[in-house]
Amino acid sequence: MTSVDKLWYTRCPVPTASGLAHNQGWLAEEFRVAGLEIRILQDAGPELAEHHFDHRLLGLLREGGNVPALAARSAGAPTRLIGLTWIEEWQSILVRADSGITDAAGLAGARVALPGWAETRAKSFPRAMALHGFKGALSQAGLTLDDVTFAEVAAQTRPSVGRDADARAFSWPGIAELARGEVDAVYAKGARAAEQAAEIGAVVAVDLDAHPDPRTRVNNGTPRPITVHARLLEERPELVTGFLVQTLRAADWARGDLGRVRDILSAETRSGADAVATAYRGDFHHFLHPDLSDERVDLLRVQKNFLLVHGFLDADFDLDAWVAPEPLAAARERLEELGALAGDAASVPGAVSEAVSGSAGLRGEIAGAVA
Repeated sequence: MTSVDKLWYTRCPVPTASGLAHNQGWLAEEFRVAGLEIRILQDAGPELAEHHFDHRLLGLLREGGNVPALAARSAGAPTRLIGLTWIEEWQSILVRADSGITDAAGLAGARVALPGWAETRAKSFPRAMALHGFKGALSQAGLTLDDVTFAEVAAQTRPSVGRDADARAFSWPGIAELARGEVDAVYAKGARAAEQAAEIGAVVAVDLDAHPDPRTRVNNGTPRPITVHARLLEERPELVTGFLVQTLRAADWARGDLGRVRDILSAETRSGADAVATAYRGDFHHFLHPDLSDERVDLLRVQKNFLLVHGFLDADFDLDAWVAPEPLAAARERLEELGALAGDAASVPGAVSEAVSGSAGLRGEIAGAVA
Protein backbone atom coordinates (compact mmCIF):
# COMPACT_ATOMS: atom_id res chain seq x y z
CA MET A 1 0.00 0.00 0.00
CA THR A 2 1.06 3.58 -0.59
CA SER A 3 1.46 5.46 2.66
CA VAL A 4 -0.69 8.60 3.05
CA ASP A 5 -1.27 10.83 6.02
CA LYS A 6 -4.95 11.63 5.46
CA LEU A 7 -8.38 10.36 4.64
CA TRP A 8 -10.93 12.05 2.39
CA TYR A 9 -14.60 12.68 3.07
CA THR A 10 -17.28 13.69 0.59
CA ARG A 11 -21.01 14.25 0.84
CA CYS A 12 -23.79 15.93 -1.11
CA PRO A 13 -25.25 19.32 -0.03
CA VAL A 14 -28.12 17.72 1.90
CA PRO A 15 -28.83 16.65 5.49
CA THR A 16 -26.39 13.94 6.54
CA ALA A 17 -25.29 12.86 9.99
CA SER A 18 -21.74 12.54 8.71
CA GLY A 19 -21.93 16.15 7.51
CA LEU A 20 -23.04 17.22 10.97
CA ALA A 21 -20.17 15.23 12.49
CA HIS A 22 -17.77 17.04 10.18
CA ASN A 23 -19.21 20.45 11.04
CA GLN A 24 -18.95 19.69 14.75
CA GLY A 25 -15.29 18.77 14.29
CA TRP A 26 -15.90 15.20 15.39
CA LEU A 27 -14.51 13.52 12.28
CA ALA A 28 -11.27 15.47 12.53
CA GLU A 29 -11.09 14.62 16.22
CA GLU A 30 -11.75 10.94 15.56
CA PHE A 31 -8.89 10.52 13.09
CA ARG A 32 -6.52 12.88 14.87
CA VAL A 33 -6.42 10.33 17.69
CA ALA A 34 -5.38 7.76 15.08
CA GLY A 35 -2.65 10.10 13.81
CA LEU A 36 -4.45 10.85 10.54
CA GLU A 37 -5.83 13.92 8.84
CA ILE A 38 -9.23 13.86 7.14
CA ARG A 39 -9.81 16.37 4.37
CA ILE A 40 -12.94 17.39 2.52
CA LEU A 41 -13.02 16.35 -1.12
CA GLN A 42 -15.11 19.41 -2.05
CA ASP A 43 -12.18 21.59 -0.99
CA ALA A 44 -9.73 19.76 -3.25
CA GLY A 45 -8.90 20.46 -6.86
CA PRO A 46 -11.01 19.19 -9.75
CA GLU A 47 -8.94 16.05 -10.32
CA LEU A 48 -9.60 14.73 -6.82
CA ALA A 49 -13.17 16.06 -6.75
CA GLU A 50 -13.97 13.73 -9.66
CA HIS A 51 -13.77 10.84 -7.20
CA HIS A 52 -17.09 11.92 -5.68
CA PHE A 53 -18.56 10.30 -8.78
CA ASP A 54 -16.23 7.37 -9.52
CA HIS A 55 -15.13 6.54 -5.94
CA ARG A 56 -11.68 5.37 -7.09
CA LEU A 57 -9.82 6.95 -4.17
CA LEU A 58 -8.77 4.48 -1.52
CA GLY A 59 -8.98 6.85 1.44
CA LEU A 60 -12.45 8.15 0.53
CA LEU A 61 -15.52 7.94 2.76
CA ARG A 62 -18.65 8.99 0.84
CA GLU A 63 -22.23 9.78 1.87
CA GLY A 64 -24.08 10.95 -1.20
CA GLY A 65 -26.61 10.31 -3.92
CA ASN A 66 -27.15 6.72 -4.96
CA VAL A 67 -26.99 7.31 -8.74
CA PRO A 68 -23.21 7.95 -8.75
CA ALA A 69 -22.64 5.26 -6.12
CA LEU A 70 -24.58 2.62 -8.03
CA ALA A 71 -23.10 3.70 -11.37
CA ALA A 72 -19.57 3.51 -9.96
CA ARG A 73 -20.14 0.04 -8.52
CA SER A 74 -21.73 -1.08 -11.81
CA ALA A 75 -18.66 0.17 -13.67
CA GLY A 76 -16.36 -1.88 -11.44
CA ALA A 77 -15.35 0.53 -8.68
CA PRO A 78 -14.24 -1.62 -5.70
CA THR A 79 -16.59 -0.15 -3.10
CA ARG A 80 -18.68 -1.52 -0.23
CA LEU A 81 -21.99 -0.26 1.08
CA ILE A 82 -21.76 0.38 4.84
CA GLY A 83 -24.97 2.34 5.54
CA LEU A 84 -28.19 3.78 4.13
CA THR A 85 -30.13 6.84 5.23
CA TRP A 86 -33.59 8.06 4.25
CA ILE A 87 -34.40 11.75 4.59
CA GLU A 88 -37.56 13.31 3.19
CA GLU A 89 -36.38 16.40 1.34
CA TRP A 90 -39.27 18.12 -0.44
CA GLN A 91 -39.52 15.92 -3.50
CA SER A 92 -42.11 17.76 -5.57
CA ILE A 93 -43.61 18.17 -9.01
CA LEU A 94 -43.70 21.91 -9.70
CA VAL A 95 -46.05 23.70 -12.08
CA ARG A 96 -46.96 27.31 -12.86
CA ALA A 97 -49.69 28.76 -10.66
CA ASP A 98 -52.00 29.22 -13.66
CA SER A 99 -51.41 25.75 -15.16
CA GLY A 100 -54.59 24.12 -13.90
CA ILE A 101 -52.54 21.09 -12.79
CA THR A 102 -53.32 20.40 -9.15
CA ASP A 103 -52.61 16.69 -8.69
CA ALA A 104 -50.97 13.65 -10.24
CA ALA A 105 -53.93 12.98 -12.55
CA GLY A 106 -53.51 16.46 -14.01
CA LEU A 107 -50.11 15.50 -15.38
CA ALA A 108 -51.67 13.36 -18.12
CA GLY A 109 -50.52 14.81 -21.44
CA ALA A 110 -48.23 17.37 -19.80
CA ARG A 111 -44.86 18.46 -21.18
CA VAL A 112 -42.38 17.59 -18.45
CA ALA A 113 -38.75 18.64 -18.09
CA LEU A 114 -36.06 15.99 -18.62
CA PRO A 115 -32.47 17.14 -18.02
CA GLY A 116 -30.01 16.14 -20.73
CA TRP A 117 -27.31 13.52 -20.36
CA ALA A 118 -24.07 14.59 -18.69
CA GLU A 119 -20.60 13.42 -19.74
CA THR A 120 -20.95 10.16 -17.75
CA ARG A 121 -23.79 8.02 -16.44
CA ALA A 122 -22.83 8.84 -12.84
CA LYS A 123 -22.99 12.58 -13.51
CA SER A 124 -26.37 12.26 -15.23
CA PHE A 125 -28.12 12.02 -11.85
CA PRO A 126 -30.40 15.05 -12.58
CA ARG A 127 -31.87 13.14 -15.54
CA ALA A 128 -32.29 10.00 -13.44
CA MET A 129 -33.93 12.00 -10.65
CA ALA A 130 -36.46 13.60 -12.98
CA LEU A 131 -37.40 10.28 -14.59
CA HIS A 132 -37.91 8.46 -11.32
CA GLY A 133 -39.59 11.47 -9.72
CA PHE A 134 -42.18 11.65 -12.47
CA LYS A 135 -42.64 7.87 -12.41
CA GLY A 136 -43.46 8.07 -8.70
CA ALA A 137 -45.83 10.99 -9.14
CA LEU A 138 -47.65 9.49 -12.12
CA SER A 139 -48.08 6.16 -10.36
CA GLN A 140 -50.26 7.88 -7.76
CA ALA A 141 -52.88 8.40 -10.48
CA GLY A 142 -52.41 5.06 -12.20
CA LEU A 143 -50.38 6.72 -14.97
CA THR A 144 -46.98 5.84 -16.42
CA LEU A 145 -44.12 7.65 -18.12
CA ASP A 146 -45.88 6.99 -21.42
CA ASP A 147 -48.66 9.37 -20.35
CA VAL A 148 -46.47 12.50 -20.51
CA THR A 149 -44.31 14.16 -23.15
CA PHE A 150 -40.68 14.66 -22.19
CA ALA A 151 -38.97 17.90 -23.20
CA GLU A 152 -35.18 17.87 -22.84
CA VAL A 153 -33.84 20.84 -20.89
CA ALA A 154 -30.33 22.11 -20.34
CA ALA A 155 -28.28 20.47 -17.61
CA GLN A 156 -24.67 20.70 -16.54
CA THR A 157 -22.53 18.18 -18.39
CA ARG A 158 -19.95 18.35 -15.59
CA PRO A 159 -22.02 18.86 -12.41
CA SER A 160 -20.16 19.97 -9.31
CA VAL A 161 -20.70 19.16 -5.66
CA GLY A 162 -17.94 21.54 -4.64
CA ARG A 163 -17.94 25.04 -3.24
CA ASP A 164 -16.96 26.87 -6.37
CA ALA A 165 -18.96 29.65 -7.99
CA ASP A 166 -20.66 27.25 -10.41
CA ALA A 167 -21.97 25.14 -7.53
CA ARG A 168 -23.29 28.17 -5.64
CA ALA A 169 -24.96 29.53 -8.79
CA PHE A 170 -26.58 26.20 -9.64
CA SER A 171 -30.01 26.53 -11.25
CA TRP A 172 -32.34 23.55 -10.91
CA PRO A 173 -32.81 21.99 -14.38
CA GLY A 174 -36.13 22.96 -15.90
CA ILE A 175 -36.93 25.87 -13.58
CA ALA A 176 -36.11 28.49 -16.23
CA GLU A 177 -38.06 26.57 -18.88
CA LEU A 178 -41.04 26.31 -16.53
CA ALA A 179 -40.98 30.05 -15.94
CA ARG A 180 -40.93 30.67 -19.71
CA GLY A 181 -43.81 28.27 -20.35
CA GLU A 182 -41.70 25.84 -22.37
CA VAL A 183 -42.61 22.94 -20.06
CA ASP A 184 -45.63 22.30 -17.86
CA ALA A 185 -43.99 20.50 -14.95
CA VAL A 186 -40.59 20.00 -13.31
CA TYR A 187 -39.39 17.48 -10.75
CA ALA A 188 -37.50 19.21 -7.93
CA LYS A 189 -36.17 18.41 -4.49
CA GLY A 190 -34.30 20.05 -1.66
CA ALA A 191 -33.83 23.52 -0.22
CA ARG A 192 -32.13 25.14 -3.21
CA ALA A 193 -34.93 24.03 -5.55
CA ALA A 194 -37.56 25.24 -3.07
CA GLU A 195 -35.88 28.65 -3.04
CA GLN A 196 -35.78 28.87 -6.83
CA ALA A 197 -39.40 27.69 -7.13
CA ALA A 198 -40.50 30.51 -4.86
CA GLU A 199 -38.54 33.02 -6.93
CA ILE A 200 -40.53 32.20 -10.09
CA GLY A 201 -43.86 31.70 -8.33
CA ALA A 202 -44.07 27.98 -9.08
CA VAL A 203 -46.43 25.85 -6.98
CA VAL A 204 -46.43 22.21 -5.91
CA ALA A 205 -48.82 20.01 -7.89
CA VAL A 206 -47.65 16.73 -6.32
CA ASP A 207 -45.96 16.49 -2.92
CA LEU A 208 -44.18 13.17 -3.20
CA ASP A 209 -43.16 13.22 0.47
CA ALA A 210 -46.82 13.13 1.51
CA HIS A 211 -47.57 9.73 -0.04
CA PRO A 212 -47.63 6.84 2.46
CA ASP A 213 -45.77 4.41 0.18
CA PRO A 214 -42.02 5.17 0.23
CA ARG A 215 -41.58 3.36 -3.10
CA THR A 216 -43.25 6.33 -4.84
CA ARG A 217 -40.31 8.51 -3.84
CA VAL A 218 -37.35 6.18 -4.25
CA ASN A 219 -34.78 8.39 -5.94
CA ASN A 220 -31.19 9.60 -5.87
CA GLY A 221 -31.26 10.52 -2.18
CA THR A 222 -33.86 8.03 -0.97
CA PRO A 223 -32.20 5.91 0.19
CA ARG A 224 -28.80 7.61 0.34
CA PRO A 225 -25.77 5.27 0.60
CA ILE A 226 -22.61 5.53 2.63
CA THR A 227 -19.81 3.82 0.73
CA VAL A 228 -16.13 3.14 1.25
CA HIS A 229 -13.33 1.63 -0.82
CA ALA A 230 -13.23 -2.14 -0.30
CA ARG A 231 -9.48 -2.21 0.42
CA LEU A 232 -9.73 0.47 3.08
CA LEU A 233 -12.43 -1.57 4.81
CA GLU A 234 -10.42 -4.75 4.50
CA GLU A 235 -7.10 -3.33 5.66
CA ARG A 236 -8.17 -0.63 8.13
CA PRO A 237 -11.67 -1.56 9.35
CA GLU A 238 -11.23 0.40 12.58
CA LEU A 239 -11.09 3.65 10.59
CA VAL A 240 -14.38 2.87 8.88
CA THR A 241 -15.94 1.94 12.22
CA GLY A 242 -14.70 5.18 13.74
CA PHE A 243 -16.31 7.18 10.95
CA LEU A 244 -19.63 5.47 11.61
CA VAL A 245 -19.34 5.98 15.37
CA GLN A 246 -19.09 9.73 14.86
CA THR A 247 -21.92 9.62 12.29
CA LEU A 248 -24.23 7.82 14.73
CA ARG A 249 -23.18 10.16 17.51
CA ALA A 250 -24.06 13.18 15.34
CA ALA A 251 -27.45 11.65 14.50
CA ASP A 252 -28.13 11.29 18.23
CA TRP A 253 -27.04 14.88 18.86
CA ALA A 254 -29.25 16.22 16.05
CA ARG A 255 -32.40 15.05 17.82
CA GLY A 256 -31.90 17.67 20.50
CA ASP A 257 -30.78 20.75 18.56
CA LEU A 258 -32.97 21.45 15.51
CA GLY A 259 -31.93 25.10 15.40
CA ARG A 260 -28.24 24.29 15.08
CA VAL A 261 -28.97 21.51 12.57
CA ARG A 262 -30.86 23.99 10.37
CA ASP A 263 -28.01 26.51 10.62
CA ILE A 264 -25.59 23.86 9.38
CA LEU A 265 -27.97 22.87 6.60
CA SER A 266 -28.22 26.45 5.37
CA ALA A 267 -24.48 26.38 4.79
CA GLU A 268 -24.48 22.82 3.42
CA THR A 269 -27.28 23.49 0.90
CA ARG A 270 -26.26 27.10 0.14
CA SER A 271 -29.86 28.10 0.89
CA GLY A 272 -31.71 30.51 3.16
CA ALA A 273 -33.41 29.60 6.41
CA ASP A 274 -36.91 29.69 4.91
CA ALA A 275 -35.97 27.26 2.12
CA VAL A 276 -34.33 24.89 4.60
CA ALA A 277 -37.49 24.94 6.75
CA THR A 278 -39.61 24.25 3.64
CA ALA A 279 -37.50 21.38 2.36
CA TYR A 280 -36.76 19.65 5.66
CA ARG A 281 -39.96 19.51 7.61
CA GLY A 282 -41.34 18.00 10.78
CA ASP A 283 -39.01 15.89 12.87
CA PHE A 284 -36.60 14.91 10.07
CA HIS A 285 -33.72 15.56 12.48
CA HIS A 286 -34.80 12.52 14.48
CA PHE A 287 -34.11 10.16 11.59
CA LEU A 288 -30.56 10.82 10.36
CA HIS A 289 -29.20 7.47 11.56
CA PRO A 290 -27.83 5.11 8.90
CA ASP A 291 -28.93 1.51 8.90
CA LEU A 292 -28.86 -1.53 6.64
CA SER A 293 -32.34 -2.88 7.28
CA ASP A 294 -33.90 -5.22 4.75
CA GLU A 295 -36.45 -2.51 3.96
CA ARG A 296 -33.83 0.09 3.03
CA VAL A 297 -31.76 -2.37 1.03
CA ASP A 298 -34.89 -3.41 -0.88
CA LEU A 299 -35.72 0.24 -1.60
CA LEU A 300 -32.20 0.70 -2.96
CA ARG A 301 -32.81 -2.39 -5.09
CA VAL A 302 -35.85 -0.63 -6.59
CA GLN A 303 -33.57 2.26 -7.57
CA LYS A 304 -30.87 -0.02 -8.97
CA ASN A 305 -33.36 -1.85 -11.15
CA PHE A 306 -34.87 1.43 -12.39
CA LEU A 307 -31.43 2.82 -13.30
CA LEU A 308 -30.53 -0.40 -15.12
CA VAL A 309 -33.71 -0.31 -17.21
CA HIS A 310 -33.20 3.33 -18.17
CA GLY A 311 -29.53 3.09 -19.14
CA PHE A 312 -27.81 4.67 -16.12
CA LEU A 313 -25.75 1.58 -15.21
CA ASP A 314 -23.06 -0.20 -17.22
CA ALA A 315 -24.25 -3.60 -16.01
CA ASP A 316 -26.19 -5.32 -13.27
CA PHE A 317 -24.45 -6.43 -10.08
CA ASP A 318 -25.23 -8.31 -6.87
CA LEU A 319 -26.60 -5.70 -4.47
CA ASP A 320 -26.65 -8.02 -1.45
CA ALA A 321 -22.98 -8.90 -1.94
CA TRP A 322 -22.18 -5.17 -2.00
CA VAL A 323 -23.47 -4.73 1.56
CA ALA A 324 -20.90 -4.82 4.39
CA PRO A 325 -22.85 -4.79 7.67
CA GLU A 326 -19.93 -5.38 10.04
CA PRO A 327 -18.68 -1.76 10.49
CA LEU A 328 -22.13 -0.40 11.39
CA ALA A 329 -22.73 -3.24 13.82
CA ALA A 330 -19.33 -2.60 15.42
CA ALA A 331 -20.02 1.14 15.65
CA ARG A 332 -23.34 0.56 17.39
CA GLU A 333 -21.76 -1.87 19.81
CA ARG A 334 -19.03 0.57 20.77
CA LEU A 335 -21.46 3.41 21.28
CA GLU A 336 -23.53 1.16 23.53
CA GLU A 337 -20.40 0.35 25.52
CA LEU A 338 -19.59 4.03 25.85
CA GLY A 339 -23.16 4.76 26.88
CA ALA A 340 -22.91 2.20 29.63
CA LEU A 341 -19.66 3.75 30.85
CA ALA A 342 -20.50 7.44 30.50
CA GLY A 343 -24.30 7.50 30.46
CA ASP A 344 -24.37 9.52 27.23
CA ALA A 345 -21.86 8.98 24.43
CA ALA A 346 -22.67 12.33 22.83
CA SER A 347 -21.57 14.14 26.00
CA VAL A 348 -18.07 12.68 26.09
CA PRO A 349 -16.32 13.70 22.86
CA GLY A 350 -12.86 12.62 23.89
CA ALA A 351 -14.06 9.29 25.21
CA VAL A 352 -15.70 8.37 21.93
CA SER A 353 -12.56 8.95 19.90
CA GLU A 354 -10.26 7.30 22.41
CA ALA A 355 -12.44 4.22 22.73
CA VAL A 356 -12.87 3.72 19.00
CA SER A 357 -9.54 4.77 17.59
CA GLY A 358 -7.30 3.91 20.49
CA SER A 359 -3.80 5.28 20.84
CA ALA A 360 -0.88 5.95 18.59
CA GLY A 361 -0.64 2.23 17.94
CA LEU A 362 -3.28 2.66 15.26
CA ARG A 363 -1.11 5.02 13.27
CA GLY A 364 -0.39 3.04 10.15
CA GLU A 365 -0.48 3.05 6.44
CA ILE A 366 -3.53 3.61 4.29
CA ALA A 367 -3.33 3.64 0.56
CA GLY A 368 -3.54 6.60 -1.70
CA ALA A 369 -5.45 6.92 -4.93
CA VAL A 370 -6.19 3.89 -7.10
CA ALA A 371 -6.43 4.68 -10.78
